[in-house]
Amino acid sequence: MQILAVPNWSFGRNRALQHQFEELLSAKSQVVAEPGEGTTYVSSGLKIHFCQGDVDHNRTVTAFSGESSLVFSTILELASVCLDTIDLTRHVGVHPRIGGLDVCPFVPLEGTPGDIAELILGVENFAKQLADRYELPVFLYEKSEKGRHESDLPSLRKGGFGGLLDRELRPDYGPICAHPRLGATIVGVRDFLIAMNANFRGEDLTSVKRIAQKIRQMRQEGDPRFLGVRALGLPLASRNEVQVSMNLTLPDLTPIDPILEEVQDLATGFNCPLSEFELIGVIRRRDLEHATMIPFKKEQVIE
Repeated sequence: MQILAVPNWSFGRNRALQHQFEELLSAKSQVVAEPGEGTTYVSSGLKIHFCQGDVDHNRTVTAFSGESSLVFSTILELASVCLDTIDLTRHVGVHPRIGGLDVCPFVPLEGTPGDIAELILGVENFAKQLADRYELPVFLYEKSEKGRHESDLPSLRKGGFGGLLDRELRPDYGPICAHPRLGATIVGVRDFLIAMNANFRGEDLTSVKRIAQKIRQMRQEGDPRFLGVRALGLPLASRNEVQVSMNLTLPDLTPIDPILEEVQDLATGFNCPLSEFELIGVIRRRDLEHATMIPFKKEQVIE
């Protein structure tokens, strides 16, 4: 079964680790020659859509797709590259997080309901492997959650890494105490979402927080443009900029352009000059018709 994974890792300032990730993913996606009569070229089947670290977030987002077994094994290989070096007790970054591998969603790209059920079982097996290998509490979320705790990401992240320490946890796998360096990890099958940022020049954090608050208010009031839209206002000190970071959890109902138009109008009212819009991760081809304001690379587009 073809699936998309978007693991989010709590490092963004270690260029050596970033390079190792890029090399590992590149090797996984190379076309190789099979020995025998004549030469047959076969692909590993892994498609790399995104691998980018951010200094201010201190976070690296990866996105790749392929057969589920290859995707699971690749994540475990990436974990072996970085988890020994991540220490959340020393981690500083603007993005909310509770783990070294903070969140790892899996999105089915094909399949019947029976296939989805099989994927959920595969994700549970992956979560158990991760928990056992690193003595790490692992929480299932979204479609994988089984009623033991909250199922949504913001609720599971509430309190951050520090909020995990010195209390008993109720993970689906692994110990009931947070890992002292790596915290806990959230994994699960979820629907497709779009992650994007609006960045503004200057250091007016108050204004972008108000914009994010306004977005959340419009979502709660049922504004059809903002159904399922999550938003945070964040500083980008290394760039002398500020950011409205957004997740579109219902992209079939909320096209991108009207959201960005409203964010830009709100920012103009606060005298925040636009720097750029950013797409983080992937976008579906069918979303592009109403996403004319945000740049993307061809590898970020999935069918």
